[in-house]
Amino acid sequence: MSLSAADPTIARDAWLDAPSTTRAVHLRAEDMDMFGADADRDVRRSLRVGTVPLPELAPDEVLVAVMASSINYNTIWSAMFQPMPTFAFLRRLGRQGGYATRHDLPHHVIGSDASGIVVRTGAGVRHWAPGDFVVVSPNCPDDQDPPTHADSMMSPRQLVWGYETNFGGLAEHTVVRATQLLPKPAHLTWEEAASITLCAGTAYRMLIGAHGARIKLGDIALIWGATGGLGSIAVQLVKSSGGIPIGIVGSEEKAEAARRLGCDLVIGRSEIGMTSAGPGSLDEVQKVGKRLGGIIRREIGEDPHVVFDYVGRATFGVSVFVARRGGVVVTCGSSTGYEHTFDNRYLWMNLKNILGSHVANLQEMSECIRLFGLGTLVPVLSEVHPLDDVGAAARTVQENRHIGKVGVLCQAPSEGLGVTDWELRAKIGEQRLNPLRRITS
Repeated sequence: MSLSAADPTIARDAWLDAPSTTRAVHLRAEDMDMFGADADRDVRRSLRVGTVPLPELAPDEVLVAVMASSINYNTIWSAMFQPMPTFAFLRRLGRQGGYATRHDLPHHVIGSDASGIVVRTGAGVRHWAPGDFVVVSPNCPDDQDPPTHADSMMSPRQLVWGYETNFGGLAEHTVVRATQLLPKPAHLTWEEAASITLCAGTAYRMLIGAHGARIKLGDIALIWGATGGLGSIAVQLVKSSGGIPIGIVGSEEKAEAARRLGCDLVIGRSEIGMTSAGPGSLDEVQKVGKRLGGIIRREIGEDPHVVFDYVGRATFGVSVFVARRGGVVVTCGSSTGYEHTFDNRYLWMNLKNILGSHVANLQEMSECIRLFGLGTLVPVLSEVHPLDDVGAAARTVQENRHIGKVGVLCQAPSEGLGVTDWELRAKIGEQRLNPLRRITS
């Protein structure tokens, strides 16, 4: 039976079978050395779609029929087996013993986003039942670790689901802890809902949450990669908070997308003499930083309070340079490389701060998803692929040819399904939803 957006009861009942196997995107341990000395680690070669076994549920786990998922940069790292093969994470997890041993397998089902329907719950699950429509948080916490009860991101055993654990979201079925689930926003389609947890939750913690930069009315925020999955949510968060988002992009198409998202100022990388590899020396960092700072001061009048940097090696030195005195550079990743070089004089003598941030705890994720429910934030899908074409979808992200988020349909037979509140969707407005999709379609 296919999903019926008009009859959610039928839709729920159609997906309640609990299989012992599932079709999934996975990596194989035997392929870890497949790229050899190849400079181009083409992820289409390592990503495989096929049938894999599903594990027995632990008491605190839930089996979810995945309707849709999306591509994140950890999908790319995983498929390139860099900076280290994810099978090392699975072995380490397996050494914990008990149910954790199920994760240490010769295949790794990846993916850290999902929307879907609860199929079965473990004996200890209280708040979820078969038929519930859910989204999955990528934060996989250890609720028996004391730091978790202050902030689950501080637990030494905190893991990213589908990257540091097995049974991820790029599959027709997935296994998650109950503490990863949140209600699916009723007005979003499956593919829209599947695009919002990892990137949006991460950006929320970086900018809004109690553990992040805590931007406020009037703050100027410089956002690298302002039309990427993270950057496009960051722009919305800054704008809706009364801040001034400044986006840096690499093409005119992306500049148009950044303006549509709400950037007050859009700067092309070429305007500041910035290549994709970034400045090669501290002297070049300073030259690029001076050009960038000059444009910002000329157009906005002040230096940035906050610099939002997930790009890493290519941008980090410039980020430290351009942040204002007492400003903060908040970072959650390094898609261009994790070895960063910056001139420390500009950090300590100007009392700047570097803040590391990682995913989001469940409370932060819930607050972020609420903003989607209110229409304050909107999804940033640009394209959607079927599960069998995940290699092409991931390659687009690997080569930075995408904007926003690239979605993947898993069990959903087509786009546009899963909406159970059409009135709210109409109130928010189709024109506001998916602003980046209208640019690329």
